Amino acid sequence: MNSSITRLFAVIMVLFALLIVWTSRWTVFDASALQHNPLNKLSFYASLKIKRGRILADDGEVLAKSLPAGGGTWKRTYPAGSLFAQSVGYDIPRFGSSAGLEQFHSPWLSGHPQSSLSSVFGPLGGGQKVGDDLETTLNPKAQALARSLLAGRAGSVVALVPQTGAVKVLYSNPSYNDNQPDAHGSSQFFRAVQGEYPPGSTFKVVTATAALNSGKYTPNSTIVGKSPLTVSGVPLENDNNTSYGPVSLTQALTDSINTVFAQVGQNVGIQTMAEYMKRFGFYSPPPLDLPADEMLSSGERYNGKLLSPTSGLIDLGRMSIGQDKLTVTPLQMAMVASAVADNGTLMAPRLATRAVNVDGQTVKRFSPRVYRHVMKAATALELRQMMTNVVEEGTGTAANLQGLNAAGKTGTATINVAQNLDDAWFIGLAPVAHPKIAVAVELDSIVNGYGGTYAAPIAAQVMKLLISEGQ
Repeated sequence: MNSSITRLFAVIMVLFALLIVWTSRWTVFDASALQHNPLNKLSFYASLKIKRGRILADDGEVLAKSLPAGGGTWKRTYPAGSLFAQSVGYDIPRFGSSAGLEQFHSPWLSGHPQSSLSSVFGPLGGGQKVGDDLETTLNPKAQALARSLLAGRAGSVVALVPQTGAVKVLYSNPSYNDNQPDAHGSSQFFRAVQGEYPPGSTFKVVTATAALNSGKYTPNSTIVGKSPLTVSGVPLENDNNTSYGPVSLTQALTDSINTVFAQVGQNVGIQTMAEYMKRFGFYSPPPLDLPADEMLSSGERYNGKLLSPTSGLIDLGRMSIGQDKLTVTPLQMAMVASAVADNGTLMAPRLATRAVNVDGQTVKRFSPRVYRHVMKAATALELRQMMTNVVEEGTGTAANLQGLNAAGKTGTATINVAQNLDDAWFIGLAPVAHPKIAVAVELDSIVNGYGGTYAAPIAAQVMKLLISEGQ
């Protein structure tokens, strides 16, 4: 009799153990897979009942919020529409579609993940689930100015606070309306972080950094700037084929002398150039809080793929002046200017500052963080002085707005010789003594599009507004 009871007890214990194992499998170990199974509609209906947190600009302006949609559900709306669509993104549960900050910071916006038990049986308290508000660095006035200055032209404006990495402007034209992201004729292509553009002479700031910080050159080092110059077996010319005698490195940057910087890059060497490109963030995914698949790494590309930074396919002389196979994003070039502005330290660019719960408590702070130490402070100071010459007497005088005290570098990258089409660039910082803003402006396919003529004035106006705002 006792043995029968014992066997029955053992069977019951085994069954109980199996129940625990299978329950744990679905509620703990396979909970994530179950939640993301396309056949599982529970997570979809649950997401509709979450009142996602708001996304706010740096002045408190609401960029995204949830509105009642009936039946205890919510829908997302974006009051600023196309102005912030590319960075804020969208969240559309019925299509399982999201982008931008909405996707990257969804864990905060949708509320903290519940325990496995509550994910199966619902919130233990039975109350409505409310997400955290997300405060950002974005400046509405400067963003609106960038949009107006880019009106009618394809291009991008990026502005950063060098000491914190705070992104104040991140705008590309054309944009789209995140209230209707798939509307006919709209484009979600985000030039500022996805575009592949030759940087032209703005890249000479990178070459100058490698030259100065490695100790191979000083601002007063002299190089002969004759034109044309044979580089990798092919003639390379200066603008208008102007030939120069011995000039200082400072003068070569001021007048953007191609043949000088091609020689500098070759003398510095591909290993050193590769090292400094990596320090600036080239060849790595941008450290910005947007989904990784929405951003592009900058560097030399061949057949659509990044080359090794020391590849034998690279024409070092031409790469050193921003040509060859080199393509960059406007964000990457803003990071170059930011490192020069912050005494050689490159802070990781960031859009979010903190997550705040419904009670007004800070539940997560997204603090500034150092991304790379690019160069010595003394080198950064030399570069700022050299870039000041560019604005005061060189190719970037259009950025010399009264009272701005800016430094920068222009770039003009020819993309269609037959039609005289250029990508126009300017990267810069202001004020020179104690920089508060670093900026990059890129304009696509401008006829005779000199960076000093088209991009520099846009950069100057954006920097002036942000400085006046106390950024």
